[in-house]
Amino acid sequence: MSEKNYYIDQLNEIGHLISEEKDFQVVMKKILTTAKKLSNADAGTFYLLSSDEKSLEFTAVQTDSLNINLSKAEGTIPWPNLPIYTDNGENNNINISVYCALHSKLINIEDVYHSQEFDFQGPRAFDESTGYRTKSMLVVPMKSYDNTVIGVLQLINKKDYEGMSIPFEKADEKLILSMASQAAVSITQARLVQDLEKLLDSFVQSIATAIGEKSKYTQGHINRVASLTTSIANAVNENNDFYKDKYFNEDQMSELDLAAWMHDIGKITTPDHIVDKATKLEKIYDRIKMIEVRFELLLNNRYIQMLEEKALSPENIKKIERKYNEDIKQIKSDLEFLQTTNFGGEFMADDNIERVYTIAEYQIEVNGEQQNILTQDEIKNLCIQKGTLTEEERLIINNHAKLSYDILNSLPFPNKYKRVPEIAAGHHEKINGKGYPLGLKGDEISFEARIIAVADIFESLTASDRPYKKPNTIKQSLRILKFMVKDGELDEDLVKFFIDKKLYLDYAKNNMNESQIDIV
Repeated sequence: MSEKNYYIDQLNEIGHLISEEKDFQVVMKKILTTAKKLSNADAGTFYLLSSDEKSLEFTAVQTDSLNINLSKAEGTIPWPNLPIYTDNGENNNINISVYCALHSKLINIEDVYHSQEFDFQGPRAFDESTGYRTKSMLVVPMKSYDNTVIGVLQLINKKDYEGMSIPFEKADEKLILSMASQAAVSITQARLVQDLEKLLDSFVQSIATAIGEKSKYTQGHINRVASLTTSIANAVNENNDFYKDKYFNEDQMSELDLAAWMHDIGKITTPDHIVDKATKLEKIYDRIKMIEVRFELLLNNRYIQMLEEKALSPENIKKIERKYNEDIKQIKSDLEFLQTTNFGGEFMADDNIERVYTIAEYQIEVNGEQQNILTQDEIKNLCIQKGTLTEEERLIINNHAKLSYDILNSLPFPNKYKRVPEIAAGHHEKINGKGYPLGLKGDEISFEARIIAVADIFESLTASDRPYKKPNTIKQSLRILKFMVKDGELDEDLVKFFIDKKLYLDYAKNNMNESQIDIV
C-alpha cells in the first residue's frame, strides 16, 4: 500500500470511529492515539476548550516511551487547566497550546529547548521529574465547521526509524491538521447531540415541575413511578432466567425513562378539583362544611320545636324531651355517617346508599322556604361506591391518557425515542382489553407500557401522600396486584417477576412508611 493510501485509510478509520463511538472520552483518546500513529510521535496531549471558554482542559495525555496513558474521564490527569487569560485579563500568549487556540495557528517547533518564543517551563519540569527529553513539538488547532477553535492537539517527539527524535514535517502538518478538523466537526456534532439530549431531559423535568405546581401529589407520583420503572427495567436486564431474552440497550432505557417521566403529562389539562379530589364532596372547597352548617340549623330548628311542644303540652314534658333527645342523637349520628362517607375510603354498600337518600329528606327552612338538607348533586357524590370520583369525573381524569398521547405524539421525537408516546399513554391499557385510551389487548400492549403499568399501580397503592385514601402495606398491595392479574388487567409474568425478585423492597425503604413495610 502506498503511503498516500495508508494515510487516507487512517483518516477514513478515524472518521468512522468518531461517527460510531458514543463515548466522548473514548473518542478523544482514540483521536490522540491515531494522531500519534499517523505522525509517528512518541507523545501527545489532547486539550478541549472549557465550557466557559476560559481555559484549556487536559482531556487525554499519552507518552509511549514512559508507558503513560492518562484520561480526564478516569481522573488520572494531575495537572490543572491552562488559563487562556492572565490575571490582568490579557491573552496568555506565552503558553504554546493556549497561543495556538487563541490565534487558531498551527505551530511546529524543532526543539523546545532552543525556542525563545514560548514558556516551556512545564515540559522542562516534566523532563526533570521523569528523565524524558521533550524535543520536537507540533501543536494543531481543532477548528469546527464554523472555524471556531474547540480544542488543541499537541504532538511531541516525532520518531525516525531508529527511534530518534526528529522535527515534524510539512506532510505531518497537513495530515494532522486535516484529521484535527475532521475530529473537531464530529466532536461539535456530538456535543450538539448531547446538548439536545440535556435540553430534552430538562424539558421533561420542567413539565414534571409544572404538573407539580398544579398538583404536588401528581409530581410525587411521577417521580416515584419513573424511579420504580427504571428499577424494574434494570432487573430485567440483569436477569438471566425469567427474562433472559429481553434486554434494554442504552437508547431503549432512555426511551423508557422518558416515557415514565411523561406518562401523566395529560394531567396538566385536568381540573385541579378532580386531580386532587380528596373527598366525595370536594370541588373548589369541601362541601361537607355546608352540610354541617345545615345540620346545625336542623338541630336549632329541632330545639325550637321542642320548646314549642313543651309550651303547648306541659303535661307531656318528659315524653317530649325523650323524643327530642332521640331525634338529636339520630341527627348527630346521621351527620357523622355523612362525614365518614365523604372520605370514600370504604366501599359504599347498598344499605348505606339508601341511608343517604333517607337523610336527604330532612327538611330545613331557608329564606322562608322548606328544602331537603342535601341537594341532588350532593346525594350523587355521597353515593359514589368506590373512591371519591363520580363517573363523569372519572372519565375526565381517565382522558389524561389520551391527552398524554396527543401531546407527546405532536412532539418531533428523534427516531430512537419515537415510541415514547405509545409507551407513556399505554400504562392504563389492560391485558383483557378493558383499559384505555385505545382498548388495546394482550400483545398489542408493549412490554415497556406493561412495566410502567405495574410501577404506576404499585406506587398508587402504597403512596402515603394522597389526600383521598390511606396507603396500603406491601402485603396488601401485592395481594391487589395478584387480584388484578386474575382479573386480566396486568401482565401475569411481569407481576410474578416483580414479586419473586422482591423488587418492591428497595422502593419501600426509600418511599414507604415503616408501618407499611410488613415484609422483610
